[in-house]
Amino acid sequence: MKKQLLVAAVLAATAAMQAHAGVLDDGNLSISGFGTLGVAKSNTDDAKFARYNQADGVGDSARLGLDTNLGLQATYKINDWLSGTAQVLTRKATEHSFTTDLTWAFLKARINDEVSVRVGRVVVPTFLISDYQNVGYANTMMRPPIEMYGQAPIENSDGADINYQHAIGDLNVTAQAFAGVSRGKLFVSSGAGSTATYRAPAAGFSVAGEYGPFLLRFAHARADMKINDLQPVNGLTNTLTGLGFGQLASDITFSTGKKIAFTSIGGTMDWNNVVGQAEYAQRRAKDKVYLPDTNAWYAMLGYRFGKVLPYYAHASAKGAGSSVTAPAALARIPALNAGVANLLAAPEQSTDIVGVRWDFAKSLALKVQVDRVKPGAKSGQLINVPAAGYNKDVTVVAAGLDFVF
Repeated sequence: MKKQLLVAAVLAATAAMQAHAGVLDDGNLSISGFGTLGVAKSNTDDAKFARYNQADGVGDSARLGLDTNLGLQATYKINDWLSGTAQVLTRKATEHSFTTDLTWAFLKARINDEVSVRVGRVVVPTFLISDYQNVGYANTMMRPPIEMYGQAPIENSDGADINYQHAIGDLNVTAQAFAGVSRGKLFVSSGAGSTATYRAPAAGFSVAGEYGPFLLRFAHARADMKINDLQPVNGLTNTLTGLGFGQLASDITFSTGKKIAFTSIGGTMDWNNVVGQAEYAQRRAKDKVYLPDTNAWYAMLGYRFGKVLPYYAHASAKGAGSSVTAPAALARIPALNAGVANLLAAPEQSTDIVGVRWDFAKSLALKVQVDRVKPGAKSGQLINVPAAGYNKDVTVVAAGLDFVF
């Protein structure tokens, strides 16, 4: 996690935009950054707690990888209506070591005071805090609740979006629509764990209204997910095909591309020292596929005492059915029938969160948070679980220093 590497990556991504400038200090280039130095541990090594799409969770020993990250962003103003932005982020994701990814990279054209268009890589506006979910300093809690943000595997898209802002009296309305193609890696927690790659044409929109200390936001996105190297699922579908259940195998697989929809509504409040945040979302398969439908929600409430903000949150994720129905004939092969039923079931989990944030200095915040995770079906969203599953409560203790510069 070397800052020099981050600087090099950002400057390389913006080289074309700044080439005509001659020097970096001509007043048109701005560089900023953010990060979290965090440590966390749980009360067990029998299963690991991880953020969504992380291959290396935490157990009964203190680790830095759960919440620690470092981001660097550069924006270059080409002229009065055109600019370019690139952002790189170093964190632990699908690998067991820190890796650096290009999370934003776009040209922005300002059409007028209310409308702008961006072309390139943008973060998909699936959820309430999608734009800044990796910026610890911008969030009250240590991390976005995994029950909610674990529903959508897509983080960014290569394409274009259009943004609209308009004030109606004291109400500020913001709308965004995007279309593009998302590509990336997914950590598959089954067995010893593996990594799969995906490609997903995606499109969606979000609409938000801000009135004083209150904000309400609605979003909807659809993606046509194609995953060819999903090893545990491919092994099962090959077995089904060999035993004459070809249609069921075709229904289950992602190798032919399947449409998935995400819908969310959420809001924030910062009113008279009372801080609140809540969100509800659904994931629905629009084609037959093994990935189960889910409902998730969380709510957080805190009260600010000067620079100290204690808070409590509860999060929950539950299954909402499956788009695939196994044929009755499969029951004649009990072991295979059980394997299919387990694949089609949704992991369920709830968490109680207690924490405190202390803004002790400019651009610095110290957080301490305790999560009491209650895994349900399929060991919840824990990873590296025993073959028989895991259903005991897990306590995760974490502390982190958030900063921006």
